[in-house]
Amino acid sequence: MTEPARPSPQALLKAAKKEARGRLKIILGAAPGVGKTFEMLREGAELLKAGTDVVVGVVETHGRAETEALVAPFEVLPRRTIEHGAHRLDEFDIDAMLARRPTVALIDEFAHSNAPGSRHPKRWQDVEELRDAGIHVLTTLNIQHLESLSDVVAGFTRVRVRETVPDAVLDDADIEVVDLPPDELIERLKAGKVYVPQEATRALGHFFSKSNLSALRELALRRAAQAVDRSLLDHVDLAGEGGNWAVGERIVVAIGDQPGGEALIRAAKRFADGMHATWTAVSVETPRSATLSEAARDRMASALKLAASLGAGIATVPARSVFEGLRAHILETRATAVVIGKSRRSWWFQLQHGSVVDQLVRELENVAVHVVPINLAPAPEGETSVQRPPALRGIAAGLGMVAATTAGAVAVSPVVGANSIDIIYLLPVIAAATLFGLRASLVASIAAALAYNFFFLPPLYTFTISDPQNVVTLLVLIVVAVVASQLTGRLKREATIGARTATENAALAAFGQRLAAVSDDAGTAEAVCEEVARLLGVATVLLARERGGIEPVSASPPGPLLGSLDIAAAEWAFDRGEMTGRDSGTLTASDWQFHPLETALGVLGVLGVARQGGGDPVPPDKRILFTTMLGQAALAHERLKLEANAREVGALKQRDDLRATLLSSIGHDLKTPLTAVVAAADELAAEHGESATSATLKSQARRLRRVFDDLVEMTRIEAGALVVKREATDLTDAVAAAAQDLRAELAGHPLVLDVPPSLPLVDADPRLLHHILINLLGNAAKFSAAGSEITVRARRSPDHLVLAVLDAGPGLPVGRESTLFDRFIRVDGDDRSGGTGLGLAIVKGFAEAMGLRASARNRADGGSAFEITWPEAQIRRPPK
Repeated sequence: MTEPARPSPQALLKAAKKEARGRLKIILGAAPGVGKTFEMLREGAELLKAGTDVVVGVVETHGRAETEALVAPFEVLPRRTIEHGAHRLDEFDIDAMLARRPTVALIDEFAHSNAPGSRHPKRWQDVEELRDAGIHVLTTLNIQHLESLSDVVAGFTRVRVRETVPDAVLDDADIEVVDLPPDELIERLKAGKVYVPQEATRALGHFFSKSNLSALRELALRRAAQAVDRSLLDHVDLAGEGGNWAVGERIVVAIGDQPGGEALIRAAKRFADGMHATWTAVSVETPRSATLSEAARDRMASALKLAASLGAGIATVPARSVFEGLRAHILETRATAVVIGKSRRSWWFQLQHGSVVDQLVRELENVAVHVVPINLAPAPEGETSVQRPPALRGIAAGLGMVAATTAGAVAVSPVVGANSIDIIYLLPVIAAATLFGLRASLVASIAAALAYNFFFLPPLYTFTISDPQNVVTLLVLIVVAVVASQLTGRLKREATIGARTATENAALAAFGQRLAAVSDDAGTAEAVCEEVARLLGVATVLLARERGGIEPVSASPPGPLLGSLDIAAAEWAFDRGEMTGRDSGTLTASDWQFHPLETALGVLGVLGVARQGGGDPVPPDKRILFTTMLGQAALAHERLKLEANAREVGALKQRDDLRATLLSSIGHDLKTPLTAVVAAADELAAEHGESATSATLKSQARRLRRVFDDLVEMTRIEAGALVVKREATDLTDAVAAAAQDLRAELAGHPLVLDVPPSLPLVDADPRLLHHILINLLGNAAKFSAAGSEITVRARRSPDHLVLAVLDAGPGLPVGRESTLFDRFIRVDGDDRSGGTGLGLAIVKGFAEAMGLRASARNRADGGSAFEITWPEAQIRRPPK
């Protein structure tokens, strides 16, 4: 019975992971100027009109008025300025976007390389972080920036693209193609709608030729078709629907044990290239596989290696028959075509095994079967595809068993009668089939029939049969003997496969138990090397990244000799996450074959295997076992890594809890006596008059009280106990109140308040904003030379409002502007936050709690600027 279709577990897991992240939609184009940014803004405008919270992170207008007009309705986040040498570069501010946290972010130029000093080197990595935070992203990309196509594009454009995006990022994205015929794009270029006239003329003579644009257009459309095909297969796997859903071609090539497999692979490669299709080489492991000769196994391994080197996927499928295995794999992968070789077979082979080609044609629906004729060369003398026990020995043994059975039957015939003797003759036939195979059992069947006729059918001791009924009995005996020998041989082969599978399963279970019993990296590496070496009969070595390089952790047998080429292959496998070394496509001169231990945390190690004498390290019949063990080894290392991380997190949490408790205790316990000190100083000043001593005492006491306030507020921020009460706030009043409280600290600095009273009200918590201004003004006074000017400036922009505290101090270390807001950060031995390293951290914490952004930069005319930015959504509009 056919099992009902069920959703694929892998598809369910993939869908769950996708739902946990923000969606990514890529507007894909063949070249600049086709309208990708326009389409992104148009779709964003539709979402905005529908009530979706859409924010522009980056849009490159290139000075085009129509594009700038499309940006106008959106909230646009200000860019982050990065000092790079003598230049100031504006980059996408990922922190501002994470703090703003819109539903949809518009990010132009997906393949852009960020300036040095940015959090991520590539903009696509910024987008991935936004998606991890649950933000949906609309972005744009030209096809030449796809990593797998960069060489292809360079081949016909003669332009090497340096900014690329990994193909894997597109596998989880929705793709929309913006298509424009080459002639129309060239007209746009000539009209100055893509580049300025001088650049347009140069581009037309190079990259923007019609042949280049046509080729790029084909690549874009083809990549989009692949994305649609992948999305379709993901959907039908998730829904558990049947059928091959033949939108794109998917080809399976069947590899057998006969000569000619390499010719079949090459033919399949040409067919796949002509169809622009993905293809997989499949070998089916049946009970007959256990009887294959070494030469046949080598032929299959060579064909599979050739297929892998030509870009095919490799699969080994266990099944009762070749047809069942192929059919299951074709249905599972939803292949649209199968390529299979057809050679001349003997009538006896056809009778035994049938024709796989005929079965595929009869049974498969909507799958094209391409038959490649294979002309078999005569096999070398003595070489066969199947290993058989020596024929004469098996035949002789079968005849001996028939003779022994005859002697026993003659002895017991007076007791049981001649009519029951025919059943006894099945025993030597079955025994011969079990021990020596089909050929010996067939000879034994004929010998048993003749012996039964000669000794027990009248007239005795002749081969003449007088009774027609005995003729029927003899024929039935022959048929039963042949059928029994066939069934016995098949059961023996299946039992052999079952025993081997049970042995491998037991070995895998023991391997898993051993890995679970060890709790350190060295013990795990030793267990992996020893078990893989024992089960596969190979030398093994496990390498990991240590002290900046890759070094052996364990090996079996110990002390492997790894040359510079072997180390290079291992490093490649570690860095790229792909198989390298012998029989791979990379650094094949190495004697070792290296496999990465890939986990969700990345590649944690590399397992190398090598066979003495230079044979195949992982033969086809052991590939599934090895792959399973490799996966278990990777999971074991991932478990150890996660356990180590958990221990570190636990220790850090314990330390943070202790520190928070200590800070809170100090802040509260010392605040009360400090208040008494300030009161006593005020009383002394009142009784004896204000003196320098009492003024210093009060000033330092107030400073110390602010330090304790910082400690208390930081513990509240970290504990998530900060309560924000937003209300309409006048920045003029807020700045004036902070300056009044710090009049003693600011006495030696001219204070310029450049806060226009016409500014609109903003949403803020007055208490938290007051604390922010106290910290920033105190920080500026402390770090500026006596007599230098301090300015508080507020400015309104179309999409935000900025309040800045400007000083004339020595400025900030280039590249470390953002780190100043971390806890306990000091600059060049001093502290810009009043002595504890907490002031700016509190500024950032309070600002983010109110939905604002805190930033720092160097001023062009010297000194530094600390800015608090209100987004448009938190600026009160004046009543009309």
